[in-house]
Amino acid sequence: MSRYPAYKVAAAHVAPVFLETEQSVAKACAIIEEAAKTGAGLIAFPESFLPGYPIWAALEAPIRTHELFKRLAASAIEVNGPELARIRETARRREIFVSIGFTERTAISVGCLWNANVLIGADGSMLNHHRKIVPTFYEKLIWANGDGSGLYAASTELGRIGMLIFGENANPLARFALMADGEQLHISSYPPVWPTRPPESSGNYDLAQAIRIRAGAHAFEAKVFNIAAASCVDRTMRQAIESALGPEPLRIIEQSPQGISVVIGPTGAPVGDSLCGEEGILYAGIDLAQCVEPKQFHDVVGYYNRFDIFSLTVNRARPRPATFVNDSQRSSDPSVGSAAEHTRTAPLPNGTYQSAEILRCRTR
Repeated sequence: MSRYPAYKVAAAHVAPVFLETEQSVAKACAIIEEAAKTGAGLIAFPESFLPGYPIWAALEAPIRTHELFKRLAASAIEVNGPELARIRETARRREIFVSIGFTERTAISVGCLWNANVLIGADGSMLNHHRKIVPTFYEKLIWANGDGSGLYAASTELGRIGMLIFGENANPLARFALMADGEQLHISSYPPVWPTRPPESSGNYDLAQAIRIRAGAHAFEAKVFNIAAASCVDRTMRQAIESALGPEPLRIIEQSPQGISVVIGPTGAPVGDSLCGEEGILYAGIDLAQCVEPKQFHDVVGYYNRFDIFSLTVNRARPRPATFVNDSQRSSDPSVGSAAEHTRTAPLPNGTYQSAEILRCRTR
């Protein structure tokens, strides 16, 4: 493997089949196939692609959106479920890396959801599973806080790959955690639109400009390539929102600034064009050798820092609501498993587990 590999990447500027998980998975697999045929070594999908970004939290009071939340919860997926297994198999068969966002559910709660993203290797392996640390603004009505388990750069034949979701790309400490782990390629995932005010008022959030600033800033500071993948508004989202909430929320969506997909190089300049509005796949050729010269000038994780002055500690433990120890009744049931298995709580990046006792000591 070359120390500085060069290859083609792709950003999927596409919309899911809104709140329809199986159809969205099928669409994702078709897009992965297309990108692989075009020669891409990696494709990045938008935030919460499976089964769509819950934009209604910005548009109506919570008392009017219970049914949409229930639809989202019913469509959410587990990280080890069949939906991601299908995407992993497509990645393995086509030998392409895949980053994809999804709303994650858990087997122990019907209402707790996370905004999550996974990085899948060209062999179908799960390289990283990241949950958004803090949902942004009205997203708190939908998703729970994540954790630091996914704050690392996966070592691959394409280089060291890190990823953050939407507003996390404006979190200096989260970004520095990835820089300090040797990140060379960064993946930023974004929604199709993010309204904060009625379109006719001033000061509405300009999502496209926010993406340009964040993607450029991180690429320039870290001296990495940055793939920013945003979704777009399509017919299925329009129909779902109008059917549930009426025409006014749909008008706000239609008249608010849309997101863009773009690839940024280590100098902070775009690599090729960007996509906005209509669906498409954005391709760009990248060469990690181009990260070397900028590091000579300004390496904030090397010589251009003062680690005797500054320090950062990152807790990568994945917390659980409870630790069950020596549960003899459950351990006697072969359908449940042993008590020892129930104390295996915190998955590590390499797929092994910390014991509950180790986790408890580290989180006191």
